[in-house]
Amino acid sequence: MAKTRIILIASAALLATGYAAAQSMQKAPMTFFITSAGSGKGGDLGGLAGADRHCQVLAEAAGSKGLAWHAYLSTTGAGGANARDRIGKGPWHNAEGRLIARSVEELHEGVNNINRQFALTEKGTVVNGRADSPNQHDILTGSTPDGRAASSPKGDTNCANWTSSGAGSAVVGHHDRWGLSDTESARSWNASHGTKGCSQPALVSTGGAGLFYCFAATPATMASRKK
Repeated sequence: MAKTRIILIASAALLATGYAAAQSMQKAPMTFFITSAGSGKGGDLGGLAGADRHCQVLAEAAGSKGLAWHAYLSTTGAGGANARDRIGKGPWHNAEGRLIARSVEELHEGVNNINRQFALTEKGTVVNGRADSPNQHDILTGSTPDGRAASSPKGDTNCANWTSSGAGSAVVGHHDRWGLSDTESARSWNASHGTKGCSQPALVSTGGAGLFYCFAATPATMASRKK
């Protein structure tokens, strides 16, 4: 009898330990993704509001709840915005729960996990890189390497603040960290080069599809407290 009781107690202890371990290994909620589709209108995303709405719709369709999603995009002129100021404080995780960056600073210091393997869509799928066909590694940002609004002597850097599907240009980054040369800009996830135009065909011609980064601006921990 005593032996049976000892076995039962030991079994319960093992179950409790296993449950605690499982809880600690539970994956973090998705707080970062690359859009699985763009607006279909090239660089015309409906402005920042339209881009944010696109992020929100895609995230919620993928099961995200209680988070406010913002597009990682910069704008210029009166009321201009820096992408880095729009995305909260972090940390951010992809659809598989893998860490992308712990903070805004880490995100922009070159030690983040934005690459072809971890920069997934909201569906958890890989975005085509330079080695794939079609190449879709150009991700719209309109930003400098440190996440602020880009400027250019040639003019436009954000497709007229994300409202143009014709003339203009937008700064893009390479999510796969691979370009035509082994330079810092070619490897940049957010500031590699400008596009040839703002139409969908123009974005495709330089290796893109009108995709952009989305970040949960509201931390998952804060969102869970609001429920």
